[in-house]
Amino acid sequence: MESITIALVLLLAVVLSGTLARLSPIAIPLPLVQIALGAAIASVTGSGVELDPDLFFLLFLPPLLFLDGWRIPKEGLFRDRAVILELALGLVIFTVLGIGLLVHWMIPAIPLAVAFALAAIVSPTDPIAVSAIAARVPIPKRLMHILEGESLLNDASGLVCMRFAVAAALTGTFSLTSAIGTFAWLAVGGVAIGAGVTYVVIKAKEYASRKLGEEPGAQILISLLIPFGAYLLAEHLHCSGILAAVSAGVTMSFQELRGQTLAATRMRRGAVWDAVQFSLNGVIFVLFGEQLPKIVSAAAQVVRETGHLHPIWLLAYVLAISVALSVLRLGWVWVSLRFTLYRARRRGEPMAKPPWKLLVVVSLAGVRGALTLAGILTLPLFMNDGTPFPARDLVIFLAAGVIVVSLVAASIGLPVLLKGLELPPEPTHQQEEDAARIAAAEAAIRTIEKLSHAMGEGRVDANLYSEVGVRLMEIYRQRIEGRSAVGDEADEARTIAEVDRRLRLAAIRAERDEFFRLGRKRRLSDEVVRRLVREIDIAEARYTVQS
Repeated sequence: MESITIALVLLLAVVLSGTLARLSPIAIPLPLVQIALGAAIASVTGSGVELDPDLFFLLFLPPLLFLDGWRIPKEGLFRDRAVILELALGLVIFTVLGIGLLVHWMIPAIPLAVAFALAAIVSPTDPIAVSAIAARVPIPKRLMHILEGESLLNDASGLVCMRFAVAAALTGTFSLTSAIGTFAWLAVGGVAIGAGVTYVVIKAKEYASRKLGEEPGAQILISLLIPFGAYLLAEHLHCSGILAAVSAGVTMSFQELRGQTLAATRMRRGAVWDAVQFSLNGVIFVLFGEQLPKIVSAAAQVVRETGHLHPIWLLAYVLAISVALSVLRLGWVWVSLRFTLYRARRRGEPMAKPPWKLLVVVSLAGVRGALTLAGILTLPLFMNDGTPFPARDLVIFLAAGVIVVSLVAASIGLPVLLKGLELPPEPTHQQEEDAARIAAAEAAIRTIEKLSHAMGEGRVDANLYSEVGVRLMEIYRQRIEGRSAVGDEADEARTIAEVDRRLRLAAIRAERDEFFRLGRKRRLSDEVVRRLVREIDIAEARYTVQS
């Protein structure tokens, strides 16, 4: 009962955090509000939740990594793959070495292997936090795609590096040759298992759906179980469960393009996964805030053991690590840019040199978030010999401090830097969209014409089927004409489409209000009201998404 109560309190705190963030007169990053709420819960209850690192890792990371892989824009990922790989792999190794050595030099009480573990877990970035911070000043789409791709890959690379560092701390040994071989097995096995599990599950699901019909609730539950299945199987075979979860998500996105899932399932599943993502991200930060008083107390004790008399050194350490992370990232981005310009010149491609503000934006956008916090909380409680894991609370505090500093710095700096930042115009893909809509409308016309003839063949009222088909085909022909227009005609067609959209929205909202009014007056049953309102909601969602 106590565990259930704790879970409900954490979820309630996540709900309240969103309300408090919106009520705040200044733009406060949502994770900071959630951390504060968690600390408030701890101060009221007087005790913290006892976290099992392995259980925490299993519950939170697989679904979040799976969703990242599922929803990341694939076009941007492949187009900017060179830049993304440089940031996601090269920068992670560069960060692990640089920050690990810095931490061990600053705080000798933290063993080198543990320092490398800290460096590895603060290397992944969080694009969700960046997009939330930059909401006031829209961030360029291409830059956001690069940050999303970097986050997807450096989540896995950072967590795998942390696993190596923790293993070295527990055993006291590290072999570079063995690590390379193990990393290859972890990576290849994890990716293969994640893709294989998803492929097999999707095929089995499709076979069952063809034979028995599709049940949306069951399909949603299957999608929720896939990341856990891939993760657990990979871990059982001593491969990377992290990479398995990411690979499962990417495979899921490609399988979805086959269009074998019912529309109702896709809509409900999207809503469920949005709720899962919001809840898990929020609970991670609330949990950290709830653990914060105990972590600060233990971290201050470690600082005193290093010879410093005042806990203010904790802040000095956090700031030093945060500044070092920004400098390393800025340096790597500058070198990567130079390399990209050099390759473009070698190929004879014209490429303008980006403004210096863009380099600073990319560096400042390296915000740490939920994954860093989830990863650092999974540090083992004890060594192999039963002694406490060295400086565990101090390392957790330093990682959390880096998260807070990066959030605050980005929330202040990004809006300032993004204002007035001139970038090359990004493709709108309008021509591609128009061509796709024309092709879809032509396919619809062919299907309507064929089906209306088949339905009316041999019937006395065959002309009725033809008339309905003609009316529907005329709607699609108007869409084709509007999408085929160019110049002023195209602008006029888009204006007409926008007016049509707004009028339709007003009309269907009026319909819904009337259904509710009739329900309140008991002139419609609750069941009928729910069914009619659902139809209206679906129609409204269609026109709202276009806006």
